[in-house]
Amino acid sequence: MAGRIGLNDITPTVACGRYPSKAVVGAPVEITATVFREGHDAVAANVVWRPPADPVTGRRPREAAGPLHRMTRTADWSTSYTATVVPDRPGLWSFVVEAWSDPLNTWRHAVEVKAAAGQGADELANDLETGARLLETLAARPRQRYTAAISVAVDALRDGTRSVAERLGPALADELWSVLQAEPIRELVTKSPAQQVWVDVPLAESSAWYEFFPRSVGAEIDVEGRPLRHGTFRESIGMLDRIAAMGFDIVYLPPIHPIGEVNRKGRNNTVTPELTDVGSPWAIGSRFGGHDAVHPELGTLEDFDAFVAAATERGLTIALDLALQCAPDHPWVAEHPEWFTTRPDGSIAYAENPPKKYQDIYPLNFDNDPQGLYAEVLRVVQHWIDHGVRVFRVDNPHTKPIDFWEWLIAQVHRQHPDVIFLAEAFTKPAMMHELGRLGFTQSYTYFTWRNAKQELIDYAVELVEASDYMRPNFWPNTPDILHEALQHGGPANFAIRATLAATLSPSWGVYSGFELFEHRAVRVGSEEYLDSEKYQLRPRDYAAALSQGGSLEPYIGRMNAVRRAHPALQRMKGLWFHGISNDQMLCFSRHDPVSGDTVIVVVTLDPFKPQSGETALDMAQLGMSWDERFEVVDELSGETYQWGERNFVLLDPHWRTAHVLTVRRPEPTPATPSAPPLG
Repeated sequence: MAGRIGLNDITPTVACGRYPSKAVVGAPVEITATVFREGHDAVAANVVWRPPADPVTGRRPREAAGPLHRMTRTADWSTSYTATVVPDRPGLWSFVVEAWSDPLNTWRHAVEVKAAAGQGADELANDLETGARLLETLAARPRQRYTAAISVAVDALRDGTRSVAERLGPALADELWSVLQAEPIRELVTKSPAQQVWVDVPLAESSAWYEFFPRSVGAEIDVEGRPLRHGTFRESIGMLDRIAAMGFDIVYLPPIHPIGEVNRKGRNNTVTPELTDVGSPWAIGSRFGGHDAVHPELGTLEDFDAFVAAATERGLTIALDLALQCAPDHPWVAEHPEWFTTRPDGSIAYAENPPKKYQDIYPLNFDNDPQGLYAEVLRVVQHWIDHGVRVFRVDNPHTKPIDFWEWLIAQVHRQHPDVIFLAEAFTKPAMMHELGRLGFTQSYTYFTWRNAKQELIDYAVELVEASDYMRPNFWPNTPDILHEALQHGGPANFAIRATLAATLSPSWGVYSGFELFEHRAVRVGSEEYLDSEKYQLRPRDYAAALSQGGSLEPYIGRMNAVRRAHPALQRMKGLWFHGISNDQMLCFSRHDPVSGDTVIVVVTLDPFKPQSGETALDMAQLGMSWDERFEVVDELSGETYQWGERNFVLLDPHWRTAHVLTVRRPEPTPATPSAPPLG
């Protein structure tokens, strides 16, 4: 239904207001709306911005009694209005746009136009009296602090002994008019429905993730890959300094729970394991416990607490895998068989993704006993929150009901609004987007399979358009995915993919071994690693590789340092693709409007031979004139260049795969003071 004042096209709005849009603490949120009315009277708008409910009482604060948060028109002729608000704490904020008739500005426009046309006091008598009455309405407000100044203006408007300019002057003076604009007369107020904004901690928008298996740290294996000694949490503390030195924010651990012994998988996913095989961490649960327990060979819960504390000391946040599935010997199988699916022969169905079979995993059935299962999962999540976990990487959320996720995330956020949920869902785009809308903080993406120039551009544009609710996280590799580009592209392609992931997305991550250029697949045409760490221990000598020049660690560390230094690389919006005359090269810029930070990235997509091209920069998108010259500094090499719209670029993957350029605009030249008048 239309309101008295036209009000529509409100942003940010997700699914017509069904879900909150997303923001982070301390970052501006731009609110826009289209406001209009019949005729020529002036309209205006403001935003009512409300903080989250109190987590203890559940009460939402009343509308603030402070200054009106007015919206501004984007142009004199426009019906588009905008305002910027900044949340100062995590939680569920809300805003309402109020559009209204603005009699003060209607009056001002009318008298200024008429006076400029030469109309005298007699012709303007009604207009002058209208202005006096509007000001009297303001003066009569309780606790009005400017009554004296308003009274002076009212007297002037009614003083027939003065000229028209003198009668209007006090009312239209900048000093008083700014007060009148801050405390306007609002008529025919039309309110939008309340729109919600979920505000996360800054790490939710921009983060660098590093995944490793604690069981491989300090482990020993024989020449056949058989385990001799299992790694532990205590030994894994030694990994944290290296991870922190590379500039990562989040340390992600695959499941750390007891691993099932029934139907355990052997090395390279064989269904005929040896007695010493360690199994897959995603086959959760055994006689040693379930989702709230620690695998005994990793250590104790106290050891895990020590690991979390050590990470915190180094500025790292621990992410834990939340994999809602069970091994056949998980305690839930015996205690709650109703939480699983029973086949016609009476057996419990194991997981399948035809033709793949996962005999060591029983999927949960969320429809048989939702009340009981929902409550148990919430208990498990709360258990790990109590032990310092603030980030959950959720395994295959697209295989569980979406209403369950909406409920679980809302329940957790009610008490812990700082908790982050990453959706590991490689599935239909509709499901991936819906998981982002209903509450997942970040989302895995199809970046791993986007390698050609146009598909990278198209996919990044799609993600920018969805960034009000879906925050992407780019991973070049995972324990499950070794793309053929890494299998056959050599070390240069590892650098290329790291560059793209770290600069195209505010959040990115790598699975350990990436920095060592691990690229061997189990077979031709497969994306599975040979000797996959999912099924066996994979101890690595990172220090030796680094000393021998066989490690990407220094490059990754530099990329993460650049990301931290540049606000433009910490947000999805502000991405723009520029032309370059070579389909094997990609050129794009990122811009942060708050800091003014701008970064230009040129990267080769060819890991084998040199490529060159000429840029065709969209200078308007860089905020420059088409003939402007400016200085850029390469964050990777330290070199400085003078650039303009057209720039020749040569990239050789054997020594330079990319330019990551900071734009330095020239300082404005101070105006030359004019000479004093003669005489």
